[in-house]
Amino acid sequence: MTYPQLHMIIDGEKIPVGHRRTHTVVNPATGAALGALPLADAADLDRALQTAQRGFRLWRDAPAQQRAAVLSGAARLMLERQEDIARIATLEEGKTLAETRIEVMMNVGLFNFYAGECHRLYGRQLVRPAGMQSAVTYEPVGPVAAFAPWNFPIGNPGRKLGAPIAAGCSVILKPAEEAPASALAVLQCLLDAGLPKEVGQAVFGVPDEVSRHLLASPIVRKLSFTGSTAVGKHLLKLAADDCKRTTMELGGHGAVLVFDDVDVDQVLDTMVASKFRNAGQVCISPTRFIVQEGVFSRFRDGFAERARSLRIGNGLEQGVQMGPMANARRPDAMNRLIGAAAAAGAQLHCGGKRIGNQGFFYAPSVLSEIPIETAIMNEEPFGPVALINPYRREEDMIAEANRLPYGLSAYSWTNDAKRQKRLAREVEAGMFCINTTMLGGPDAPFGGVKWSGHGHEDGPEGVMACMVLKAVHQG
Repeated sequence: MTYPQLHMIIDGEKIPVGHRRTHTVVNPATGAALGALPLADAADLDRALQTAQRGFRLWRDAPAQQRAAVLSGAARLMLERQEDIARIATLEEGKTLAETRIEVMMNVGLFNFYAGECHRLYGRQLVRPAGMQSAVTYEPVGPVAAFAPWNFPIGNPGRKLGAPIAAGCSVILKPAEEAPASALAVLQCLLDAGLPKEVGQAVFGVPDEVSRHLLASPIVRKLSFTGSTAVGKHLLKLAADDCKRTTMELGGHGAVLVFDDVDVDQVLDTMVASKFRNAGQVCISPTRFIVQEGVFSRFRDGFAERARSLRIGNGLEQGVQMGPMANARRPDAMNRLIGAAAAAGAQLHCGGKRIGNQGFFYAPSVLSEIPIETAIMNEEPFGPVALINPYRREEDMIAEANRLPYGLSAYSWTNDAKRQKRLAREVEAGMFCINTTMLGGPDAPFGGVKWSGHGHEDGPEGVMACMVLKAVHQG
């Protein structure tokens, strides 16, 4: 298919390259250039801010029926355009076409759910003596600056746009420069479904320039960010200068507790597919496998066997199970982390190297008996590597799961009902799975604790995060 011409969207206008600086978008499967992306200058960002201010004044008063109609209409358009949007995402991010098709459907479900939430933004009436009235109401927070990463080029922009629009806010979206056309396609569905042109905008640029410019403006009243903990902390400091509201979905290092009362093959069939989804470039990716000694050897060997059998290739090709990494930085990071772990005594069972001489392919990798002090055990690898270590006691397994300052997602596999309850209570994570990897859904809040951020997207909580509470008392 033909890759679309790239642009920004400000006040309904498609802003071309013109005199602006550009970023070259690259196909990670081939290393070839796909297109030139215009990068915003200060005048572009000022125009986006002024437009967002007008858009908020317009949209905050839009009735629930209008907001719901836009969201449900956009969901219908995304469904109609599923194949085109999915292929664009695979071209610029690399994941398989099967995954990008699912990602479109994630947005369809989320937008339809948010359309319903538009009618459920209730306050409450308080009990007061005769002659008095007190009510709690909710109002949209204001223009939102939303920063989305590249790893879910369709789903992340959908989350960043859907909740504020449902709440009655305007949005300035800065998607990832590595995967811009996917985000533009999502926003275009909203505009084509009737979203006023002032309400939703998309800009691109040098990330630090854009974030400093937007967050320095009093027009922006909320920051929504998905990305690394390091960048998130930096943005939080910028947002604090103006006391802006924040929703932060930051890094993770997903722990998986596997006990010796499970069917090992069943666990492996589920977890191997989950680990290597999107080449491991998933914030909730299962990474640290904390395995009880009784099943450790079988689990480790079975994991490596399945990893070696995965079909790696261009995500557009039928039958491919894992595509390339998204950019040139990621294979280099894998080499650094895996090489340092192996040098420290970890056992490398498969992978640990790039594949081929074009694109950014990296072999599915399995390490075991990794020293705790190695970098890969302490910083998010964000790639196709599973870390498998043996443990004897439940309390030691829980301690390892909670050792890091991250707490986004965690997983457990056990058939002991009492242990399931203990784990659900004691493991520190914003999202916890027992005998499954299905932790998401349009009605389920998505977010973490500790260094993995605060606030939630999806579910009713995602919309409420874009609103402020007001108590009104009348004598």
